[in-house]
Amino acid sequence: MKKVLFLICILSSIVSISQNKLIEVKYSGITDADDKRYPGATILTKDANRLVEIHHDGAILTCKRAIVYKDRNFVKAFGNVLIKQGDSITQKSDYVDYDGNSKIALSWGNVVVNDTKMTLTTDTLNFDRQQQLLYYKHHAVIKDETNTLTSKVGHYYLENKKFKATTKVVVTNPEHILESNHLDYYTDSAYAYLYGPSTIKGKENTVYTERGFYNTKAEISHFVKNSTLYFKDRTIKGDSLYYDKYKGFASATNNIKVIDTVQNFVAKGNYAEYFENKDSIFIIKKAVAISIMENDSLYVHGDKLLVTGKKENRTVRVFNDVKIFKSDLQGKCDSIHTNQATGLTRMFKNPILWSGKNQITGDSIQLLNNKETDKLDSLKILNNALIVQLDTIIDGVATYNQIKGRNMYGKFIDGKLKHFLVKGNAQVVYYNRNEFGVIETITKQECSSIAFTLDDNNDIESVTYIKKPEGTSYPPKDLPENDRKLRGFIWREDERPLVMEDIFVVGKKIPKRTDEKTVSKKLKQ
Repeated sequence: MKKVLFLICILSSIVSISQNKLIEVKYSGITDADDKRYPGATILTKDANRLVEIHHDGAILTCKRAIVYKDRNFVKAFGNVLIKQGDSITQKSDYVDYDGNSKIALSWGNVVVNDTKMTLTTDTLNFDRQQQLLYYKHHAVIKDETNTLTSKVGHYYLENKKFKATTKVVVTNPEHILESNHLDYYTDSAYAYLYGPSTIKGKENTVYTERGFYNTKAEISHFVKNSTLYFKDRTIKGDSLYYDKYKGFASATNNIKVIDTVQNFVAKGNYAEYFENKDSIFIIKKAVAISIMENDSLYVHGDKLLVTGKKENRTVRVFNDVKIFKSDLQGKCDSIHTNQATGLTRMFKNPILWSGKNQITGDSIQLLNNKETDKLDSLKILNNALIVQLDTIIDGVATYNQIKGRNMYGKFIDGKLKHFLVKGNAQVVYYNRNEFGVIETITKQECSSIAFTLDDNNDIESVTYIKKPEGTSYPPKDLPENDRKLRGFIWREDERPLVMEDIFVVGKKIPKRTDEKTVSKKLKQ
């Protein structure tokens, strides 16, 4: 049995050797030997007319001097070494060690490789002809018709024109600089596939991603992990980013965050489109606009969010089922229009605001932001203006102070509603209580104009009638129940977003509490 195994090994070795084509010397000007220095080798030297020429399995090697070990099927080449493989690839270097059995060439000294698509220069290069693979470990520069690529370590697959470059990779052209530690680059298409943290710096923007595709010729990219697109005054983040530089179009999907660094403005959602030339962004799927105000933020959510215009005249539009949340101000309407240049926000179609214990409604509501202090400055309620204030809840029965008029104008002091002016057909229903909280009288009056002020607890502190009012104060039992609510009054507290997350719940109404005192306490905060 041992003899059989031995014979099989011998036969396998013979077959393996027979399959390896031998190095063939085609030309040598001078042939010599030096057994002391090169035992068992033949020394070939060029003459005045021609370089040494060696062939092996479709490749041609020429050089000034070569040392050939026929028993090892190995050659060492020196001086102006040139390897040609068909019509597709040539390699120049100062020195080459070539193993005919493994078909691997180790070249060093001013190595330059050319194929139909690129030029590679390095100091040391391995060429695996069996795998049709070039690889280096000590820096190389690759140039094609589109880009220049440098990396410390790299592999080039000749059949599919693919570079796998790792460690300190830089791809440059007149339009951008790409930096990465791992990418695949195809010289025939100029496509780059990025793996790991990568940065693309262009003339007008910068991209960061940790995985993605980049067409360096057409300037089209698709990034799929931790990706951010930086413009001069705007940043776009998303799980997935698509960007066409020449069309000026970008789209983002999932966990989108658009940051306006000029206006202290952030927009979020799960799908967005950005039109660079128009400086416009369209966001849907949990779209929310966030205006950063000191240590507080104003959140506005709707089905659709559209930001348009240059930074000098930028507008924000939010459409359909709009909800607003700020720690001290909440709201709801069908649509909102904000001009960031003027700080004016307009609410349309059945708008409502809540501030503390106050519910504010009208046909149209406008908020004005102070651009210098970045705080809310003033408020306008136009047509059918009505402010309702929860007075108290006793034994399940609620009472409400109410002021109504044609138009109403409010003033914020330090971000809180403080002063109001009601102009035209002003009406008041107000519950007067003694120091023990017992209702003594109910005031119901009318006047052409009224001014009133809220205290720090959002209670009506004082009421001033611009002209002599009509009406009186009634004992509670003398004012009929149906006269205690002004026309158009509807208490809509169950629609109020009490926390920021409420703005995203479609059709949500706050569940009624069994302990109504808890509600009253919450509204006073």
